[in-house]
Amino acid sequence: MIRTTLRFTSRLMRVAATLMLVAGASAAQAQDAGKKPKKPKEPKTAADSLKVAGPPKPKKMPAPPMFASEKPLELTLTTNIKQIKKDKSADAPWRTATIAYTGEDGKAVTVPVRVKTRGIWRLKHCDYPPIRIKVADKAGKGTLLEDLDEPKLVTYCRNLDTYEQYVVQEAQLYRINRLVTDVSHKVRLVRLSYADSASGKVEVTRYSFLIEDPAHVARRMNGVILDRKGATADDLDPDISALAFTFQYFIGNTDFSFGGLHNGEVIALADGRNLPVSYDFDFAGAIDATYAGVDPQMKVTRVRDRQFRGYCAHQAAYPKAFEQFVAKKDAIYALYRDEIGLLISPNKVKSALGYYDDFYESIKTPKDAQRDLFATCVK
Repeated sequence: MIRTTLRFTSRLMRVAATLMLVAGASAAQAQDAGKKPKKPKEPKTAADSLKVAGPPKPKKMPAPPMFASEKPLELTLTTNIKQIKKDKSADAPWRTATIAYTGEDGKAVTVPVRVKTRGIWRLKHCDYPPIRIKVADKAGKGTLLEDLDEPKLVTYCRNLDTYEQYVVQEAQLYRINRLVTDVSHKVRLVRLSYADSASGKVEVTRYSFLIEDPAHVARRMNGVILDRKGATADDLDPDISALAFTFQYFIGNTDFSFGGLHNGEVIALADGRNLPVSYDFDFAGAIDATYAGVDPQMKVTRVRDRQFRGYCAHQAAYPKAFEQFVAKKDAIYALYRDEIGLLISPNKVKSALGYYDDFYESIKTPKDAQRDLFATCVK
């Protein structure tokens, strides 16, 4: 983990404007002297970025109608499937495609979009790679795809019922995270038909889900996404951090790093706080996918085994986080009885709820939490 410390304090925010004025004055003096002003040094950390640019200025973004509801939606994605499956490189090009659905008035709606492959593990191992969708403003206007920007689409990995279950289970974990904290991604489960533009035929229909763009999550928090690594305990808001790490422990996920921006993002607020955001949960113990594994650096060796990875420095914030999970317990369990929850096989539901029961035993008393969680906290 990169140990570069980000210092986003209110003091930094107060001096940011002064720094900018000083820099401007220096440039003017240099020009008066017939010399070119010195080019500012490239910021090395996110903290340096704020020193140069001042407090973050959230970009105004309308809320995409796609995420106004959680009700499963039927879509058809048409693109050159053979071509997409060959796009395995990190710099794969954008491909032409369309997304079609039936509107509330019963009329067919077809939106031209562009798609490209993404991901790391799934890109290499899946029959159909996960993709990112780009929707032009004019093309999406007046449709469910309006203001989506570039959302991720989690696709089926292999054309098997077991893998489709993994997709629905992961979407369920995003929904749980939404119940616990607003600092989280919205998702929309879709029954997606994959049609090949070359043949005009639908090759397969499977459940997939769309993930809210990080920039939209940041906008809801009135902040911006940081794209530089290095966040430590001193940089992250203790309360939101406690919720994030408790959630990761709740679902049994160790495949993330907020400091390394691996399956985790950091939102910077103008008041100096930095909020961790979790995503990508298919390696979670609550799902227990056959392809999931555990990093050798972890103390656990099985995906189903939990390991707490929160910061020791934030321990005082955890009682409040635990209270939130206890307060939301009934609502969390109820998700497995609603329209989306019923798509998950009864055995998987039973396994997940039993797994969550174990979590609640671990936070039942301070002694339990000390034994099961804080014994492995990160110093």
